[in-house]
Amino acid sequence: MFLASGAEIISIGAVVPFISVLLDPELVLSNDNAQYIIQLLGITTSDELILPLTIVFIGASLFSGAIRLLLLWATTRLSFATGADISFDIYRRTLYQPYKVHIERNSSELISGITTKAHGVVIHVVMPILNILTSIFLMTGILFVLITINPAIAILSMIGFGLIYVVVAFLTSKRLFSNSRAISRESTEVIKILQEGLGGIRDILIDGSQANYAEKYRAADLQLQYTNGNNQFIAQSPRYGMESLGIVLIASLAYFLALQPNGIATAMPVLGALAIGAQRLLPLLQRSYLSWAMFQGGTASLIDTLDLLDQPQSEHIGKIVEEKLLFENEISFKNMSFRYNSQTPWVLKDLNLNIKKGNRIGLIGTTGSGKTTLLDIFMGLLSPTNGTFEIDGKPIVESNVREWQAHIAHVPQNIYLADTTIQENIAFGLSAKEIDMDRLRWAAEQANISDKIESFSAGYETIVGERGIKLSGGQQQRIGIARALYKRADVIVFDEATSALDNETEQSVMSAIENISKDLTIIIIAHRLSTLKNCSHIIELGNAGITRIGNYEEVVLKSNDF
Repeated sequence: MFLASGAEIISIGAVVPFISVLLDPELVLSNDNAQYIIQLLGITTSDELILPLTIVFIGASLFSGAIRLLLLWATTRLSFATGADISFDIYRRTLYQPYKVHIERNSSELISGITTKAHGVVIHVVMPILNILTSIFLMTGILFVLITINPAIAILSMIGFGLIYVVVAFLTSKRLFSNSRAISRESTEVIKILQEGLGGIRDILIDGSQANYAEKYRAADLQLQYTNGNNQFIAQSPRYGMESLGIVLIASLAYFLALQPNGIATAMPVLGALAIGAQRLLPLLQRSYLSWAMFQGGTASLIDTLDLLDQPQSEHIGKIVEEKLLFENEISFKNMSFRYNSQTPWVLKDLNLNIKKGNRIGLIGTTGSGKTTLLDIFMGLLSPTNGTFEIDGKPIVESNVREWQAHIAHVPQNIYLADTTIQENIAFGLSAKEIDMDRLRWAAEQANISDKIESFSAGYETIVGERGIKLSGGQQQRIGIARALYKRADVIVFDEATSALDNETEQSVMSAIENISKDLTIIIIAHRLSTLKNCSHIIELGNAGITRIGNYEEVVLKSNDF
């Protein structure tokens, strides 16, 4: 910015001697201030001045253009690098938020914040701020030259044009801020409608509700585009009036200066400098106003982005687990209670439970009895509201939860599969180079999926499609089970993870898992109660606590409720 400002001073300052030498070279030759350079160059006649001053003028113009191009490159690079940092930091902070925060949020807001709004901050905040700063530096340099040439005209012109932009800014600020809120709202709505439409495409195709979703998208996107267009018009429109006023100003100055002694010959160098100065100043004033208008139009998105950047971070974020938490004896819940917030009822209340290492535990109960919540606390995703959750007498808290989670593999009912190969989905989170193929094949065999995988032409490198769309529900679940086994965890949690398997496959998979190690602790919520027949304990939850506990025969076979 400093270099560009200096370049503007040189390029505009070179206008006066250049035009003067074209109009009256003898006047320049006799100028006392120019004698040092004239003698240095060995110039003796007025005609010899034209070529050197032409070269100086061209060189100054080219230098100014090159510096401004370099400034544009640096400004753009800095802006988008800042945007990348912002987007990354939002995503990182979001990933490290507690599970409780994630279940209370709408993912559309997060996706919109990480992608659309973070990018909008670059376009509507970072670049405009840098552009305003750049314009201030350049205008300062230009005004310095113009004031040197003619102080009164330069100052009056700048004040006049500046006041016009200030008035326009005052009249449009409320509209721009209102539009910014609409843009922030509708950009989130567009993402939400896209997620709903594409995520529920099977039901949409069956119900024939495409037109409904298309119309909802059209309404949200049309409003988004309309407000963006409105902001663009407000930001760009003053330019055309100001260009006309600039021409009026130059014409008026030419007229009045021509009336002065020595007429137009004396006025031309001054007019030339003022014309080039105005030609540089007016775009800078317009760019400053445009940048301000863009900033106003992106204020709401900026606020949303700053809120996401302000997500609290634990001091334990990114902590590398060097050693698992010691687990040799038992898992305990002591007077443990949980509810999601102070306005909701207790999901679990004063629960006491001990689970020995190597136990096979089955959880049953009606919908809403707290089974999944208990598993989430067990896996360290949620923290008890009251009471404690302990491993070998050591409470699990924020500082050691990652050491406990290193013991756990989780197999949910709905397995998330990335649109990549089977091997990368089993060794989830690892790159292809990091995968231990022997261990992978062993996990697939135990999950009773290896034969099916090897029947594919690409084998373990078969692409599964988005969310595993190219695989059946049973195949997806078996890949999820293989993923848990690949981790070689000593605690495996099944949350209705075998519901899509037939009875024979389910029994085969469960038998294989049970035979891996006697020290393997298994917690199961099962769709079919027969899945729990080999469990050492079955726990029934209800009324925010444990209603019954015993083996399969005591809880299931002798009960009339099942």
